[in-house]
Amino acid sequence: MDDARELREKAFFGPAGSRYKIYIIDEAHMVTSAGFNALLKVVEEPPEHLKFIFATTEPEKVIGTIRSRTHHYPFRLVPPGTLRDYLGEVCQKEDIPVEDGVLPLVVRAGAGSVRDSMSVMDQLLAGAGADGVTYTMATALLGYTDGSLLDSVVEAFATGDGAAAFEVVDHIIEGGNDPRRFVADLLERLRDLVILAAVPDAVDKGLIDAPADVLERMQAQASTFGAAELSRAADLVNQGLTEMRGATSPRLQLELICARVLLPAAYGDERSLMARLDRIERGVNFSAGVGAPAMGSIPGPEAHGGAPPRRSHPAAAR
Repeated sequence: MDDARELREKAFFGPAGSRYKIYIIDEAHMVTSAGFNALLKVVEEPPEHLKFIFATTEPEKVIGTIRSRTHHYPFRLVPPGTLRDYLGEVCQKEDIPVEDGVLPLVVRAGAGSVRDSMSVMDQLLAGAGADGVTYTMATALLGYTDGSLLDSVVEAFATGDGAAAFEVVDHIIEGGNDPRRFVADLLERLRDLVILAAVPDAVDKGLIDAPADVLERMQAQASTFGAAELSRAADLVNQGLTEMRGATSPRLQLELICARVLLPAAYGDERSLMARLDRIERGVNFSAGVGAPAMGSIPGPEAHGGAPPRRSHPAAAR
């Protein structure tokens, strides 16, 4: 309140050598109602030399009397492609060697902010060696899952290979990786596969941002899933990620996610039935390894000692 009054008193004095006197109030949503009320008069009828800039990430918390007397200019996030190209230019000008796949990780960590992306890049440069910034080092420092592990678990889901899927889970836990981060990265990969399956030219339209070799692998992976099967896997992983918040045993939750994806036959809902049909069409034995008979060899009634039921025919009318 006192700061607002002091600012109001000084605001009426003209600038010494400039045309305007500009006050930038950062984190404006933290200003109290009393503080805004103290500034209301000078904001409503400012002198010609006076300009106010209220910077905030939560404009809805600024009181309505101030918002109604100001212009609102939202700053939007920088698109991933534009941000990646900018970071590439910076690295090229600074002669910083960067491996393929590093910049998409930096862009993802920066979440559309140029400042945050540059801070992440500085963090990677601090730990870089003579070879520059490598993909392995970037994934380790930023905490992201290695792409080879995502490839392994996605291929295990596609082929119904439970042993391979749980081997990846064991590798994640024993390696000290965060299970929640792995599930979040897996959901991101499944999202890309869903888009590739639904939009064949998604890469040309800029819907997916990844290195060429990763895109090639993802296109191959998307072709190994049926539409319903892929959608169901993404939904289950998303549901599991929500359930992992506050979970006391993240490993158990991660194993349950894999089991749900691998065993559509255990569920009778429509999505699971559609996923089973997708696997049948692709010839995948989703019952292998769980003690159930393979597809194509399901025993009939004769195998259980019973005769096939006879169909009754109505008597013909005379």
